[in-house]
Amino acid sequence: MNTFIILLRGITPIGKNKVPMAPLREALTEAGLGGVRTYIQSGNVLATSDLTQVEIEKLVHDVIHREFGGNIAVLARTTKEFSSILKRCPFTNVDKPKLYFSLLAANPDKELLREFLSTDFSPDQVRLVNDTIYTLYATKHSASKFNNNYFERKLKVVATTRNLNTMSKLVALSRISKTPRR
Repeated sequence: MNTFIILLRGITPIGKNKVPMAPLREALTEAGLGGVRTYIQSGNVLATSDLTQVEIEKLVHDVIHREFGGNIAVLARTTKEFSSILKRCPFTNVDKPKLYFSLLAANPDKELLREFLSTDFSPDQVRLVNDTIYTLYATKHSASKFNNNYFERKLKVVATTRNLNTMSKLVALSRISKTPRR
């Protein structure tokens, strides 16, 4: 049984892609996931399951589509994988609120990746390690053109971005068993 951290791309508490967290927890529990919890309203779910990463992503996508009508991209990783993402961060001793992590749903095309890596991201700093883009913003995330939409457009893969605080909190929460596993 693995604990998965499941990130939903592009949901909002109100509007077009509205997915309320309490009904989502209920729907995912009914679909067979164990210990379902959410963290803040921006699409962070924790759950246990014997399913694979791909199976979890499909299940969560299908439940959201059926119950809430959204066609939301879903990225899932185990606690161990999330911990590795944090440990591999190439930026150390930095202004933590300026550090963001963009998880990619797939490996990008090699030519697109080559073009992407040749980009001058100044004054921001961008590094790609495995399936994660690490971004250290010079000022703030919202002031940069190098954001999740930019990464998706240039690499032609789905991505979802979280800040260091959210990533760290999700790892900490994933290590706490709140309810019995299914």
